[in-house]
Amino acid sequence: MVLARRLDPAAASPAWNGAPAPGQPGLGQILLKQQALDPSDLVEALSRQSRRGARLGDILLGNGMITERALAAALATQHGAAVVDPAAEPADPRLVDILGAAECLRNGLLPWRRAGGVTIILTARPDEFIRHRAHLAQIFGPICMAVTTASGIEAEVLRLRHDMLNRRAEARPAPRFSCRNWPARKLQRGTLCVALAMIGLGMLWPAALFMVLMFWALGSLVLVSGMKAAAAFMQLRGASRATPPPSIARMPVVSVMVPLYREPDIAPRLIQRLGRLTYPKELLDVLLVVEEEDLLTRDALACRPLPPWVRVIVVPKGPLKTKPRALNFALDFCRGSIIGVYDAEDAPEPDQLHRVVRRFHDRGADLACVQGVLDYYNPATNWLSRCFTIEYAAWFRVVLPGMEKLGLCLPLGGTTLFFRRDVLEKIGAWDAHNVTEDADLGIRLARFGYRTEVLATVTCEEPNCRLVPWIKQRSRWLKGYAMTYLVHMRAPRQLLRDIGWWRFFGLQVLFAATLSQFLLAPFLWSFWLLALGLAHPAMGVVSPGTLAALTAAFLLAETINLVIGIIGVSEPRHRFLRRWVLTMPFYFPLATLAAYKALREILVNPYYWDKTAHGVFDLPSAGVSHSPTRAVSPGVAVRRPA
Repeated sequence: MVLARRLDPAAASPAWNGAPAPGQPGLGQILLKQQALDPSDLVEALSRQSRRGARLGDILLGNGMITERALAAALATQHGAAVVDPAAEPADPRLVDILGAAECLRNGLLPWRRAGGVTIILTARPDEFIRHRAHLAQIFGPICMAVTTASGIEAEVLRLRHDMLNRRAEARPAPRFSCRNWPARKLQRGTLCVALAMIGLGMLWPAALFMVLMFWALGSLVLVSGMKAAAAFMQLRGASRATPPPSIARMPVVSVMVPLYREPDIAPRLIQRLGRLTYPKELLDVLLVVEEEDLLTRDALACRPLPPWVRVIVVPKGPLKTKPRALNFALDFCRGSIIGVYDAEDAPEPDQLHRVVRRFHDRGADLACVQGVLDYYNPATNWLSRCFTIEYAAWFRVVLPGMEKLGLCLPLGGTTLFFRRDVLEKIGAWDAHNVTEDADLGIRLARFGYRTEVLATVTCEEPNCRLVPWIKQRSRWLKGYAMTYLVHMRAPRQLLRDIGWWRFFGLQVLFAATLSQFLLAPFLWSFWLLALGLAHPAMGVVSPGTLAALTAAFLLAETINLVIGIIGVSEPRHRFLRRWVLTMPFYFPLATLAAYKALREILVNPYYWDKTAHGVFDLPSAGVSHSPTRAVSPGVAVRRPA
C-alpha cells in the first residue's frame, strides 16, 4: 500500500479528525497545484456550486473533470491526512464487523486497522467525518482519520462481507410482513380440500354450485368496477391546482437503482436515456444492479465506458434470484437520501427527478413514496400493445390517482418509484421473496402510517407485445397479488387497526375481488351467451327478472371499464387508441389464463420469477420525446442497434 504520508496515530491532531488542516488552500487550488484539474473546469465547477450548493468535489467528480484518486489525494492534503488504498492493504474484517457492513456502506466509512491503541477509520468524505466522530469514538475508543475513495470502501466491504450482505438482502422486512415463511404445504392441502369439495358439490348440486360461483364472480366484478368508477369520479372532479415550484436551498442526492438481468443489448440504450435527465450529475447516483452469474450483461457493461455518475453493483449468488433481492442488496450501496427505481427499458421525462424532489420538499414528512405515470413508447406495434397501453393509461392516469384521492392504499408499480430512504429502511425495504414486491411495499407503507402520491410525470416503457410472455408476466403479477394479500391477511385484526376500516375494505376489493374476478371469469362470460341469442345456464334456476338484473349489472360493469379506458386515452398522443377500447373485452380474458398459471405456481413454485425480456420492441426515438409520435405499423418491431 502507498500512503500519502506515514500514518502516525500518536501524532494525530484535531486535523486528522475531520477538520481541514490549518493554512491549507481550498480544494480547487490543491487540485490545480497537483495538475489534476483544468483551470477552466474549476471555473465551471465553482459556478455550478454557487447555483446548487453541492460539494465542489462532487461536482468535479460527477461531471468527469477529475478522477476519484485525484480527489482522494487532494482531500487528504486539505485535511492533513494520509491516503490509504484498501485494495493494496486490506482492512481488518473484525473492525468492519464491529461497526457493521451496512453502516460502513451507508456512511462511507471503513474501520481499517488498529495501531498503537488507535483505530484508523477510512473515509471518502473527510468533511463529514466530524459528524460521525463521537459515535465512532464511543465504539472504537481513540480514532484517527485517513482518506480513500468511495469505490474503494464499497469494494472492500463487499469483498469482506458479501455473504452477510446477501443474507441481509433476503430478509430485510420483519417476518410478519414477509412471505419467506410461505406455508406451501398448508396451502396445497387446503386447495386440495376445496377442489374436492367443489367436485363433490358439482356432482350433487351442479346448478346451485354454478349460481354460487356466478354470484361470487359478478359481485367481484361489480365491486372492482365500482371502485374504479369512484376513483375516476374523484380524479375527474378534483384536478390538482398548479402551484409554483418551491425553492430548495440544497438539492439532495438521488440514487436510482436499475436491476438488469440478461440484458446486454439494452444497457447502452438505458445509459443514453438516463443521460437525458436534467438533474445535476453531481447529485445523481445511478446503480446498475447485475447478478453475479449474468456474465453477458456484466461483460457488456465492462466493454462500455460508463459516466462517472453510473456504477455497477454485482449481486452475489444466492438461493433467490429476484428483483427485490437485488434491490435490497444494492440499497446499502446507495448514496442518496431519495431512492428511485427504474426498469431496464425505461425512458423517463428529462425533468422527472427535479419534479420528484420538489414534491418531496413541498409535502410533509409522512409522504414516503412518489409514484410516476407509466406509459408505452410504441403503443401501435400490434393489438396486444394497443390494449396494454389502454390498460396502463386507465390505471396510471385515472384509477390510481383517484384511489389516492379516495384515501385508499396504493399498490405501487415496479418502476418510476421514489422513496425517502430513511422510511424505506425503517419499514424493511423490499420483500425479497415476493414476486410482486411493489404492491406489497405500497401496502406496508400504508400500514406504517405513510402516504404515497401519484405524480404526473411520465416514464415510457416497452410493452409486452407477445402473447406467451404477456401471460407469463401477468401470471407473476397475479401470483404476487395473491401472496401479498395472504401475507397481510395473516392477522386481519392487526391489519384493520393499522389502516382503518375504509382502507381495509379497499384492500379486500383491490386484491381479493380482483383475483376472484380473474379466476371466476368463465362464469361471467356466460352472460355473453344472451347476446348471441343462446340460453343462459341460469335460466330456469332464477326468475327472468333476476336474470335480467344480473345481466344489466354485468353490462354496466363492462361499460364502466370501457368508459375509463376511453378517459385514459383521451390525451392527444393516445387518441388513436379510443376505437380500440371496444376490443378490451377480448383482452382481459387472457388474464384468466395467467390467473390459472399463477394459482398453480403459488402452490408448487411460489418464489419463481418469470423474467420479462426487454429490448424486443423498441423505437429509435425512445426516450427522446414524450410528445405525440407517428404510430408504427402493426406488427413492425424497430430495433435500435446495440
